[in-house]
Amino acid sequence: GKDKRLGRAGPAGLLLLLLLLLAAQAAPERDPYRVLGVGRSSSQADIKKAYKRLARQWHPDKNKDPGAEDKFIQISKAYEILSNEEKRANFDRYGDAGESQGYSQHQQRQFHHFHEGFYFDESFFHFPFNSERRDTSDEKYLLHFSHYINEIVPDSFKKPYLIKITSDWCFSCIHIEPVWKEVAQELEALGVGIGVVHAGYERRLAHHLGAHSTPSILGLMNGKVTFFHSAVSRENLRQFVENLLPGNLVEKITDKNYIRFLSNWKKENKPHVLLFDHMPVVPLLYKLTAFAYRDYLSFGYVYVGLRGTEELSSQYNINVYTPTLMIFKEHIDKPADVAQARDMKKQLIDDFLSQNKFLMAARLTNQRLFQELCPVKKSHRNDCTGEGDKFADAYEAFLTFAVANTKDTLRFAHIYNDRQPEFADALLMDEEKYRGKSAVVILERRNNAGKIAYKTLEEAWQGSNEDNFILLDLLDQLRTDPGLLSSETVLADLNDELAPMFLIRWFYSTLDYILDCWDSLFHSNWREMMPLLSLLFSALFILFGTVIVQAFSDSSDTRDSPASEKKDTTAKTERNDTSFSKESNSRVPKKGFVEVTELTDINYNSNLVRLRPGHMNVVLILSNSTKTALLQKFALEVYTFTGSSSLHFSFLSLDKHREWLEYLLEFAQDAAPIPNQYDKHFLERDYTGYVLALNGHKKYFCLFKPHRSGDEGGTLGAGEDYDSSLHTEARGKSSCSPGSRSIKNKLHKLSFWMERLLEGSLQRFYIPSWPALD
Repeated sequence: GKDKRLGRAGPAGLLLLLLLLLAAQAAPERDPYRVLGVGRSSSQADIKKAYKRLARQWHPDKNKDPGAEDKFIQISKAYEILSNEEKRANFDRYGDAGESQGYSQHQQRQFHHFHEGFYFDESFFHFPFNSERRDTSDEKYLLHFSHYINEIVPDSFKKPYLIKITSDWCFSCIHIEPVWKEVAQELEALGVGIGVVHAGYERRLAHHLGAHSTPSILGLMNGKVTFFHSAVSRENLRQFVENLLPGNLVEKITDKNYIRFLSNWKKENKPHVLLFDHMPVVPLLYKLTAFAYRDYLSFGYVYVGLRGTEELSSQYNINVYTPTLMIFKEHIDKPADVAQARDMKKQLIDDFLSQNKFLMAARLTNQRLFQELCPVKKSHRNDCTGEGDKFADAYEAFLTFAVANTKDTLRFAHIYNDRQPEFADALLMDEEKYRGKSAVVILERRNNAGKIAYKTLEEAWQGSNEDNFILLDLLDQLRTDPGLLSSETVLADLNDELAPMFLIRWFYSTLDYILDCWDSLFHSNWREMMPLLSLLFSALFILFGTVIVQAFSDSSDTRDSPASEKKDTTAKTERNDTSFSKESNSRVPKKGFVEVTELTDINYNSNLVRLRPGHMNVVLILSNSTKTALLQKFALEVYTFTGSSSLHFSFLSLDKHREWLEYLLEFAQDAAPIPNQYDKHFLERDYTGYVLALNGHKKYFCLFKPHRSGDEGGTLGAGEDYDSSLHTEARGKSSCSPGSRSIKNKLHKLSFWMERLLEGSLQRFYIPSWPALD
């Protein structure tokens, strides 16, 4: 019995040994310290330095080694663990960096059971809680940032992509895994691109896609990302992919419109494809094929079970029980090629369409088509024949010749001289000889820069039997004598004849942007819409806030309007005498009074030095004896200008701040020279009635001087000799004292000066900086 137990324990012991050996072999790969090549006592700076060095060395874009991508992922995962102190401590303590490791290890110890030599742990139950234990079917679809930008985005212009954003420890990701696996396999067979982004390892790509939670599913079409917002099911995902496709890819065809549809080959310069099937809706495979070949072919769908398609089915002898593909080129009475199969596979359709992408004699409408029809010469001949002008007989003869002689190394095409003049002029040296006629040119592209070798038929193309024999003989000679193409030239790129107008492109771009915003708004993609919503609500807040403040301001002005009745009778009389009424001035006063503040040390900085750009402070100079009279007259003169929000009104006491004023007037060039301080008239100079318009931001001022008889406007002009006038005033003090001059006349015509101030026609005196008021 003892030997039997030992014998039974033997295989279990061997199995345990193999597991330990495998774990020992895998340990170095999972040890982040060994991956980064640092010690357990290394600092964060050392770890970051090692990570940067290894990341540059093993980045897939720079290292072409087949294992570089896996190595780079290991490096990134190791750095993610060691750069986080909590994960690093968990790894040092338990040998793993997962969350709640203490509890996990304790649970692991509890679930270790030995029964008759067999060992069990949680891996026995195959819980797929992280990427290592999850289904590996996603590995072939994993995307990296550079791969996405350089390959997936350009390829999205040929087919739509369905991309899943996942991460470790995501229970919702595990929940949708079976549906995703089934749909991914089904759609991939139809031609849909499949991608998976691991948000833990590809944060940059996940952020670039706008995926801020897992799981997320999105579609990529023409470089544009669209998020999936419905329940994850097979039907919803198929419908989501189908909605990504444009709605006008496939046209429904009946007996009424099939002739019009097939006759559009000349206008669109494309072959036309018809699919006959008994399904009432267009199959998704056919829509995806139409999107992939939309630049080369036009697609129509015939539901053979529908009334109104009997004539169409009968004319082309369609088997209603078998899906049938027909491709029509220049002749609509019979198809150029036919394919039938009970189960239409993508590979069958691709092979069929790739062999019929061009008309028998396609018109060269753009450079891309020319390059595809005439690839650059490599190891075999590639000859292209061009036929010009619009004559029907010559073209039909050329088309008949093309149908009979088209080969893999010989393609036929035609151009219109009036639509591609530069192309035609480069090939037809003797334009007079071919004027009003058709010409045939055999050419071969030599490089991508436009260099070609060519030969032009000596005679114009009429389509006669003789012309056919000459052209056929020339093509036979080319097979043995490549030097027959003796002429060389460089062709300019062809004009894109079918390109839409700029306004149409702009309209569609604007429409796409509006639809994107609408879709994002109604599907609660708030993180992406937050900047736009923030801007919108800010604008609305400013707009309505301004209206509300203005409404309250107007109501308060109405309540305060009786304050204007404080003016005395003299002021009211002078207001009636002024020539400027509120009705004749565009600056309608908002208040019934003028607010004039005194310029003091306290408000000097706010009212002048730090005045907002574009604002000016109009300052009246007065003394204690003239304060009342000058303020009343000043208010009357500037009242009509109080509607301007950029003007502020103040007064300055000459008794307190004479030195500040005289320092300022020194910068008025030859305008207000300051006498020597020992001059006996120094303290007697009268500056009352002067007005200064001060621009605090740009550091300049304009000057108004009191009115004198013979002085029109009372202001300083650009070329006025203010020096002499001021000296005359000083010498005439005895005869023209303030007592004899009427104070109210000092500010006469100040309103005219204010008009010129707002016009910007006054002379400006600049100063280096504003002096202190004291």
